[in-house]
Amino acid sequence: MALIEGKKAPAFSAVDQDGQKIKLADFKGKKLALYFYPKDATSTCTVQACNLRDGFKELSKKGIEVVGVSPDDEKSHLKFIAKQALPFRLIADTDKALCEKFGVWAEKSMYGKKYMGVLRTTFLIDENGILVKILDKPKVKEHAQEIATEFGLG
Repeated sequence: MALIEGKKAPAFSAVDQDGQKIKLADFKGKKLALYFYPKDATSTCTVQACNLRDGFKELSKKGIEVVGVSPDDEKSHLKFIAKQALPFRLIADTDKALCEKFGVWAEKSMYGKKYMGVLRTTFLIDENGILVKILDKPKVKEHAQEIATEFGLG
């Protein structure tokens, strides 16, 4: 089922890097940038995470929460957070249930080889749980600004 802008975002419950439960309902009354990325500590994913880290204070001032999601486990997330000084939570979606729920676990291709992986995508969810924007190919070097702009706060 494809997600549609203007409709309710799918409810979810998962665990973050500390094993703490995190749910969509936790963000009621807040704006949420839920970003899916393929793998901790890879070059493009690191550029994206560091851009969000650098823009985190501004996004927070605008009332926007940031949460990352990848299939990496809690231990991998903890190392990534520590190495890059990331100020936001990362969901350990090791069973890919959240990726599948949001439609970002899909067939990809590199050098002619097909494989399953995470499509880099960001979902902007408003204070009422409505999906206001789906960023299919976020600009990793300017992602924080892109989020603020798409929320109309740029």
